[in-house]
Amino acid sequence: MNFQEFLSFLLVFLLFFPHSSLQFPGWVGEKKTGGSVLGLKPRGFASGFDPTRVTQLSWRPRAFLYKGFLSEEECDHLITLAKDKLEKSMVADNESGKSIMSEVRTSSGMFLLKAQDEIVADIEARIAAWTFLPVENGESIQILHYENGEKYEPHFDYFHDKVNQLLGGHRIATVLMYLATVEEGGETVFPNSEGRFSQPKDDSWSDCAKKGYAVNPKKGDALLFFSLHPDATTDPSSLHGSCPVIAGEKWSATKWIHVRSFDKPSKRGAQGECVDEDEHCPKWAAVGECEKNPVYMVGSENSDGFCRKSCGVCSS
Repeated sequence: MNFQEFLSFLLVFLLFFPHSSLQFPGWVGEKKTGGSVLGLKPRGFASGFDPTRVTQLSWRPRAFLYKGFLSEEECDHLITLAKDKLEKSMVADNESGKSIMSEVRTSSGMFLLKAQDEIVADIEARIAAWTFLPVENGESIQILHYENGEKYEPHFDYFHDKVNQLLGGHRIATVLMYLATVEEGGETVFPNSEGRFSQPKDDSWSDCAKKGYAVNPKKGDALLFFSLHPDATTDPSSLHGSCPVIAGEKWSATKWIHVRSFDKPSKRGAQGECVDEDEHCPKWAAVGECEKNPVYMVGSENSDGFCRKSCGVCSS
């Protein structure tokens, strides 16, 4: 690579990977990194996605904060769509996978339709551009409302039961969008995060938020975190919760994203049935992916792989 090629590479690198992402591993705060690099504005990002607004928060869990991901009008629009349709929030039973009521989650909520209107479709496209995960891998956006004292105890977004894993597989990532600024409390807290002891906190943080690394809900901001490691194994450091609201109210919108299409039903039949879940499995197996990527292809103790038949680990 000659000097001119190096300069071209450096310019492209700076445009696509702003300095906020060039931090050492660990929680690095939530300082906004607005502006553009070298006086230039990034171009070609879908649906208004601007990488210069993204700050890396952690590698364990992998978490990122996007300042101003939603406009005020978009936040208000999502709240308007949900206000008269809220119902008591449910949780997934670890054994059966069925939705049940639980005191660990005391909010109310509802699901929008995918691409329900132009604004919702644009937000979904922006999420796909940010996460590099296909729109079809995402669930419908869930709008949540927390009143005084309401919360969601720390939990994982990946599944413990195989019933839910059949549809789209594990949730690999979560995008949590804040639709209103909470007066007091309501923080998102990560009790197992690597930065739980190093984040400075004053009296403006709730006692709940002091039990881990916490993110204050600010209107328009969005938090992206991954529940799986890059090798598709579950990440215990992604444990997270919503602290009780102390003053005001909390509105948020959640997009859960799976490892494969959530819209297209799984080809897997009864538990343990020997099938491939992707038409490309034979090709992948032929080039050695069963050995190179065993967690996805063959499976682990917690879940079956997606190409078990082609990898020869079961018989029809």
